[in-house]
Amino acid sequence: MSRTLPRRASAECAGTALLVAAVVGSGIAAARLSPTDVGLQLLENAIATALALGALILTFGPVSGAHFNPIVSVVDWWLGRRAGLGLTTRDLAAYTAAQTGGAIAGTVLADLMFDVPAVAWSRTERSGGNLWLAEVVATAGLVLLVFALARSGRATAAPAAVGAYIGAAYWFTSSTSFANPAVTIGRAFTDTFAGIAPTSVPGFIAAQLVGGLVAVAAIAAWYPHAADTANAFVVPRLTQETEAR
Repeated sequence: MSRTLPRRASAECAGTALLVAAVVGSGIAAARLSPTDVGLQLLENAIATALALGALILTFGPVSGAHFNPIVSVVDWWLGRRAGLGLTTRDLAAYTAAQTGGAIAGTVLADLMFDVPAVAWSRTERSGGNLWLAEVVATAGLVLLVFALARSGRATAAPAAVGAYIGAAYWFTSSTSFANPAVTIGRAFTDTFAGIAPTSVPGFIAAQLVGGLVAVAAIAAWYPHAADTANAFVVPRLTQETEAR
C-alpha cells in the first residue's frame, strides 16, 4: 500500500508551491538584475526554473510522484484506471486541488520575499493562436517525455530530463512553456515578470488540455502498454515495504 493520500497531497502542494515560487521569484530577480535586457531576464528565469524543478522532483518524487501538474496527474489516472495502477479518482481530485492551491501559495510567497504586493492581478496579456499552439506543443512534449521515461525504466532520469525540457521550452515556444494549469492559475496572482492576466488564463488552460489529449493519443500509438508503468509517472512512489528498508 502506498503512502497515505494526505501525505502525498501535501507533498504535491509543497512541491508545486516551491516550483511557482522559483518561477515567479527568479522572474522578479531577473527583472531587477537585468532591467534593460529582456532576453537575459528570460535566460535567468529559465535556468532557475529548470534547476529548481529538477531538485524538487528529487525531493518529492519518492513521496507523491512529483507531478506538480494537473495534466500529468490526469494522464496518470487515465492510463492506470483499468490496470488499477496510477492515481485513483479520489487521488486525482486531491492532487489537482493541492497543486492549484500550492501554485497560488507559491506566488504569494515569492511576492512577499521580494517585497511586492502579496496578491496583485497580472496585467500581462498572453493570448493569440500562436501562444495557444505553443502551449499545446509544450504540454504534449512534457507529458510524452515523462511517460517515455517511465515506460523505458528510466524514471530516475526525470529530474534532469524534465528540468532540461522545461528550460529549453522557455526558448523554443512563443508562450515560454507554462504547460501546467496550476502554474498558470498561480501566475495570474502576480503583476511581475512571470505573470499572466486572468483573462488569458482560460485560453492557456484549454490549450494545455488539448496538449494532454495529443500526448495521450501519441502514447496510445507509440507505447501501447502504457498502463503497465502508470505508477511510475513521473517518479515511482515509495511503498510501505520500500520505505521500511
